[in-house]
Amino acid sequence: MSQTITRAPLADIDAIKSAIAGSIGVSGNEVEVLDADRIRASVIDALVYTSSFGDDQPRDFARWLIRAVAPQLGAFPASINELYLAAGRGEYANATAPAINIRAMAYDNAQAVFRAARANENKIFLFEIARSEIAYTWQRPAEYAASVLAAAIKENWRGPVFLQGDHVQALRTAYGSDPDKEIGVVRNLTQEEIEAGFYNIDIDASTLVDIDEPDLVVQQEKNYRHTAELTAFIRSIEPAGITVSVGGEIGEVGKHNSTVADLDAFMTGFVPAMERHSQAAGRALTGISKISVQTGTRHGGLVLPDGSIADVAVDFDTLAELSKAARDRYGLGGAVQHGASTLPEAAFGRFAEANAIEVHLATAFQSIVLDSGHFPADLRERQNAWLVENRVQERKEGETEQQFLAKTRKRVFGPFKREQWDLPEAARNQIMAELEATYSNIMQRLGVTGTSALVDRIIAPVEVEIAPPPVG
Repeated sequence: MSQTITRAPLADIDAIKSAIAGSIGVSGNEVEVLDADRIRASVIDALVYTSSFGDDQPRDFARWLIRAVAPQLGAFPASINELYLAAGRGEYANATAPAINIRAMAYDNAQAVFRAARANENKIFLFEIARSEIAYTWQRPAEYAASVLAAAIKENWRGPVFLQGDHVQALRTAYGSDPDKEIGVVRNLTQEEIEAGFYNIDIDASTLVDIDEPDLVVQQEKNYRHTAELTAFIRSIEPAGITVSVGGEIGEVGKHNSTVADLDAFMTGFVPAMERHSQAAGRALTGISKISVQTGTRHGGLVLPDGSIADVAVDFDTLAELSKAARDRYGLGGAVQHGASTLPEAAFGRFAEANAIEVHLATAFQSIVLDSGHFPADLRERQNAWLVENRVQERKEGETEQQFLAKTRKRVFGPFKREQWDLPEAARNQIMAELEATYSNIMQRLGVTGTSALVDRIIAPVEVEIAPPPVG
């Protein structure tokens, strides 16, 4: 008779071994799937809860098991690099990949993404988390990867899982105080993400662009220099057989709109910088596959006094020009648009028309969770009270309470993570149904439906050996 396992963390290694007995075999470094149905029915729930809420040793062991089991069941971490380069060669067009930042209820939320993707025969989408989100959602890369891969297992997903480090960013103030230290922080985060199975990294040194310089190439100097340096570092640590997809960024989100001249200035410095790194490495190093640009949006949107989000006007003509230049002049997949989830639904089709290769989406999904009529009112009230008590330093003079709460609400995801994961099943299912419908609609508007065969033709699984964690 099979053992029933509840959604709760397992106490220790012995408890994990007892829970997986008969469904997952472990012998030294080898992991074997024995009963896939039972894994999906119950075991994966216990493993993912242990990954997110367990003590150190069982947590790391659970993450290793999830990472080892997922490819055996058909879901494998992958790089989207070759797919994007195919777009750059014109092998497909008018399909914009949604890059989805999951801040809340990661395990259930990722399942909703996979269900929407399957319903639309879509395999062009990414799961991502930014450096800032790692901090306020309390999700390190290894935990985030485990949650997404566990969701893939639960949903019987077969195909690549594109995990992406979003805004692996150099902070301007920290860089000004100690450039080497700050770039070292970015380098360490990049390594942590790749080791966790993030084979897609968006380097963001756009924060270092000096717009006071009259010469555009000089403006971009720190940006292209550090982007090339970090790209070369990635090439030195990426697993054998995998070319990590690396993105650069030329315009800081929420600042001045990017231009083709900015792109040319960045690439004028980046290309020879990569050639120098290639010479130093004694082999040709692959550069970037896409370029992130700014064309009128801002992260989180502009919050109005009543707490609503102001309408924004994306310059789709400029986005199309940038994507075309990125493909035609530099062989990249195209341009990437950040901060767009607060746009009207009808606008999403225009990203595909502009041949944007990727669009980053987060805030609207966060709002679906927190504003759902199925989200417990008492928990919402306690979250708001926590913000008023703990984030008061973020409140600006003249800001209404609605503005303050709307602007800072993303910071509740860490402190209230366990309570959100543990919402009553009925409420959780209703919220996920709302999210799934939104994901499905966005995929349709972005032109990525019916892409499964294309992705399967270009993206193949690569076996990556993952050493088990030490067990005391």
